[in-house]
Amino acid sequence: MPVTVRFAPSPTGNIHIGNARTALFNWLFAMNNAGNFVQRFDDTDQARSKQEYADAILYDLHWLGIFQDSIEYQSKRFELYNDAVDKLKRAGQLYACYETPAELDLRRKVRRTRGLPPVYGREALSLSHSQIAEYEAEGRKPHWRFMLPNFPEDPMQPERTEVSWNDLVRGEETIDLASLSDPILIREDGTFLYTLPSVTDDIDMGITHVIRGDDHVTNTGVQIALFQALGAEPPEFGHHNLLTAASGEALSKRTGALSIAGLREAGLEPMTIASLAVLTGTSENVVPAASMSELANLFDLSATSKSAAKFDPDDLKTLNRDLLRQMPFREAQDRLSALDIFSEKAEPFWLAVRGNLDKLSDAADWWRIVEQGPDTLPDLSDDDKSFVREAFDMLPPEPWDRDTFKTWIGAVKEKTERKGKALYEPIRLALTGLQSGPELADLLPLLGPAGIQARRP
Repeated sequence: MPVTVRFAPSPTGNIHIGNARTALFNWLFAMNNAGNFVQRFDDTDQARSKQEYADAILYDLHWLGIFQDSIEYQSKRFELYNDAVDKLKRAGQLYACYETPAELDLRRKVRRTRGLPPVYGREALSLSHSQIAEYEAEGRKPHWRFMLPNFPEDPMQPERTEVSWNDLVRGEETIDLASLSDPILIREDGTFLYTLPSVTDDIDMGITHVIRGDDHVTNTGVQIALFQALGAEPPEFGHHNLLTAASGEALSKRTGALSIAGLREAGLEPMTIASLAVLTGTSENVVPAASMSELANLFDLSATSKSAAKFDPDDLKTLNRDLLRQMPFREAQDRLSALDIFSEKAEPFWLAVRGNLDKLSDAADWWRIVEQGPDTLPDLSDDDKSFVREAFDMLPPEPWDRDTFKTWIGAVKEKTERKGKALYEPIRLALTGLQSGPELADLLPLLGPAGIQARRP
């Protein structure tokens, strides 16, 4: 069976860089194993799920470089879930409960005062037909719990029952089913909670590896039991650490913190985001991978730390600069053209300025400086103005190349006896209006004699 993974967000908001981490882990795992990537939308919550969010998630994933082999919607698969429910009911593994949230909360508190774990005590199994009839006469609707296989004979006498798996990230993991409440699979209104549709879909879609955040570790013991109750072999599981802000604060779709859409609008490159999302919290150095295949070579699921993966959003800016500094012209060409940067000078211009960009669109500012001159006239002293004029008078004849600046500045230095900042800064200010920027050796051939003389102070 080919490796098959899935990314299964709820379409209730925009995905953020933490969600992208899970998607990328699955995508890269599939790439490295010649496997399939299933995009599944867990949209059984019809009130909050929206197609516009599903579309936005697909757009964000495609922009990052993740492409699905198939796309599935849980809202179109209710018949399959109903079949699973019938199977569990026939086996006596799904039972009706009538407690209200307040009653359940009170029972938990009572158990705590008695020194017992606050798990559900399966009181619903002791209800008489008359009690059930009374509840239903009151208008109560049952919710349905999956009976965990944590007892040898009497479900009211659970015993320690270990479920173990070799986690792809965390190594050997064990959950005691007796320490858990029987999970609710169906709400009072008949809608499904996460667990049943997820397990049913994983079986039906042939998911071989479930790779997700480590906040699902406890859920895994329950889900393995449910896989087995439905007659299926559980997939392999891997639980990666969660990506958090440097403060330790969790990321949330509701707040929109570091959403992929927002990071895109801020001018960050997709591989910048992908590199940080994947490599933070692993044994690899966080470096900007130039392509998804390069990132796949750096990716090792087992090298992921068990500790939270904290990062500073400013790291994205640093990575973005590093990525642009290495970006070849052929990759930037079309986007530069969209900024009206095209001519025979476009490639040498890109090679000159790419090391000074925070985002690619900043190239437009430098193109304007090269083509039109500084945005504002530099504030030069009278002495510096005289020096710049003298330097401009000493420009060598064409043709010019990158070595021209060295020849020219050497002659200017010898004649004027200026050096260091006093030599370079007035010339840079006159040419660009800025105190820092690309190497003047690279800018000089782009400006040409006419462009330089047009900036004579």
